[in-house]
Amino acid sequence: MTTPALRTIALFGATGKTGRHVLAQALEAGHTVRALARRPESIDTTHDRLTVIAGDVLDAAAVRETVRGADVVVSVFGQVKGSPPTLQTDGTQNIVDAMGAQGIRRIISLSGGGLPAEGHDQPKTPDKIIKWLLQRISPQVLADAEGHLAVLRASGLDFTVVRGPRLTDAEPTGQYRVGWVGVNASTQIARGDLARFILTQVDDPQFIGELPFVSR
Repeated sequence: MTTPALRTIALFGATGKTGRHVLAQALEAGHTVRALARRPESIDTTHDRLTVIAGDVLDAAAVRETVRGADVVVSVFGQVKGSPPTLQTDGTQNIVDAMGAQGIRRIISLSGGGLPAEGHDQPKTPDKIIKWLLQRISPQVLADAEGHLAVLRASGLDFTVVRGPRLTDAEPTGQYRVGWVGVNASTQIARGDLARFILTQVDDPQFIGELPFVSR
């Protein structure tokens, strides 16, 4: 059995509920992590393979410093209350610009099931209801997700957008399904299990240019 290669990961969104799982699991797996945080003190993990950079994803200089020396980028940041309406789009543009300047090609990004994968998704009634609600309650979130995908597609980089359904704080099971909306999928997943799949993509080219949907 081949041992997965150890990488230096530039991590955006490390202080979020899912990002905390990604950070912990990446360090546990032996990776080196460079994490960007607006409030570095909010990362309560200390490790000799962890470097925390103070700054915001909208700060191009901080983004460049975060990706410096990285092999791969993992981006799990997103909108929270009070965020600019194009946070994910503009932040992703900063990230891909920095990657291009430094010759880094692989990026794994996180989004929701409201972002369609044409030719793959077969949404059922519950999926359609969820998207309908999102379009009416938080249309800017969906528009921002679409904008960030457009940035990735225009970048020419090796991207994968991992999509998830409703995320829960349940205890991770170590098991999940990888499919498409409405195809071999459920409507929820534990954040820890989603994080585990995200990290498998660091060295897995199967879904380059694709939007796999991961669920329980």
